[in-house]
Amino acid sequence: MRPTSVALIPARSGSMRIPDKNIYDLGGHPMMAYTICSALESGVFDAVVCCTDSGLYADIARYYGAEVLELRPSQLAGANSPDIEWVTWQLKELEKIERKYDVFSILRPTSPFRKPESIKRAWDMFVTDGTADSLRAVQPCAQHPGKMWVKSGTRMHPLMPLQLDGVPWHSNQYAKLPLVFAQDASLEMAWSRVALSNGSIAGEAIIPFESQGYEGFDINEPLDLLVAKGLVTTEEAELHNIIKPAYFGCRTKEN
Repeated sequence: MRPTSVALIPARSGSMRIPDKNIYDLGGHPMMAYTICSALESGVFDAVVCCTDSGLYADIARYYGAEVLELRPSQLAGANSPDIEWVTWQLKELEKIERKYDVFSILRPTSPFRKPESIKRAWDMFVTDGTADSLRAVQPCAQHPGKMWVKSGTRMHPLMPLQLDGVPWHSNQYAKLPLVFAQDASLEMAWSRVALSNGSIAGEAIIPFESQGYEGFDINEPLDLLVAKGLVTTEEAELHNIIKPAYFGCRTKEN
């Protein structure tokens, strides 16, 4: 039997590095629109819910087809608020109105190049596994942790003091070192019981979902936004095609 699932789209309004980044105009639509529409068109989810602390964000989310049950409490929308807090809050709010879902997926608006096909691919991996607690998007790290250092007073030591064939990792070529993956923010899936009963959005048994192309590209810094605009302009990366007319009033400047 197919498990029931809900997409949770976190969109707090307090971003400092790029003010209102979740509703920033990218390619003619607020950034969150691409995640909402991709989630809806993937056919994976029984519901697509935006979890936001902003009335404006809620209006935009509803315009593009997501649900907003009620605004996210301010204490769960700070810069240091851990994901598990708002995830369990949202799942419990859904349970209050007799809407329980076997699986939840976190789809962040800051990954606008993630397509419906990306979500479908991840879903198929997750539901056919059978024993995993969760799935998380990853990609090979650009800077290998074997070449990172920790300062201690006037000295430093390797973050990972390991050797390969008698040679310290930091002195080996990148290509020779073991492949290490860094998580990206584009996609996570987990059984709801993992969050509600175990207090974790990931659990212990985690499937690596390797992002392809730009689907894992994450926008957090002003430079990321400039790169994303360039990718769209040059058509090197493609945003999901949204037929609906653009919502008027999304943010168009970084500050």
